[in-house]
Amino acid sequence: MTTLKDRLIQNLLKKDNISQNKITVVGVGAVGMTCAIRILMKDLADELALVDVMEDKLKGEMMDLQHSSLFFRTPKIVSGKDYNMTASSKLAIITAGARQQGGESHLNLIQRNLNIFKFTIPNIVKYSPNCKLLVVSNPVDIFTYVAWKITGFPKNRVIGSFCNLDSARFCYLIGERLGVHPLSCHRWVLGEHGDSSVPVWSGANVAGVSLKNLHPDLGTDADKEQWKERPIEECRYTLGDPKGTAVLKFSNVPHHCLDYNKILVGGCVCCPYYLTCYSSSNIKMA
Repeated sequence: MTTLKDRLIQNLLKKDNISQNKITVVGVGAVGMTCAIRILMKDLADELALVDVMEDKLKGEMMDLQHSSLFFRTPKIVSGKDYNMTASSKLAIITAGARQQGGESHLNLIQRNLNIFKFTIPNIVKYSPNCKLLVVSNPVDIFTYVAWKITGFPKNRVIGSFCNLDSARFCYLIGERLGVHPLSCHRWVLGEHGDSSVPVWSGANVAGVSLKNLHPDLGTDADKEQWKERPIEECRYTLGDPKGTAVLKFSNVPHHCLDYNKILVGGCVCCPYYLTCYSSSNIKMA
């Protein structure tokens, strides 16, 4: 029977039902759904798959996105508990995992989330053996390494968000302190995404002008406000978020997975302290 679509459109080439730029998000919590929405808003995928064990919540989140399709260009949004719907993904973003309880360190989540990873990662690899992985689940440094070991992928195909979120927070705080937009501030937080992260004051600049020249005391013991302690505390965990929810910024999605170029902090499963220059063709460590 001829469908309405067949009557409206004449295909000159054989229809290809395989998605060319499919992205899977595992976990539909606050971080996972933020990733999904930003992917849709930026038109990064021709198919978006959502996976979670909480089927009622998963269905509700999928319906919300589908009912908003008028505002997006992504033609296909699917969800389910079964990983077969993630097949042929180009990128899988892993956000599933246990949440921190009050006073817990990221490291306290290791055993709980390890069991989740032992189930999740092999299923992703089973249906999308050529995909790239972006790990967001905490402790992200450790689980990026775990994902790499489980998959057996080359290290340039397993990427962690590491301290990109902390760096974005640091950028906001400097901008707030100096009264400028965060986009004009450039700085890094290095180390583990957790208790040992280190804001690099010496490398901070505003619109290319060293922070030392603009505000010599900021970030030093000479600062009467002792403001240097604030980024250290607020860049950890959830920046004092009253909901306890850390939102992954879109800039943390590795553009090189989609043939763009971007410089991010971390990304190397062997050494998360490097600046990594990503491109679709090669990876250079600096």
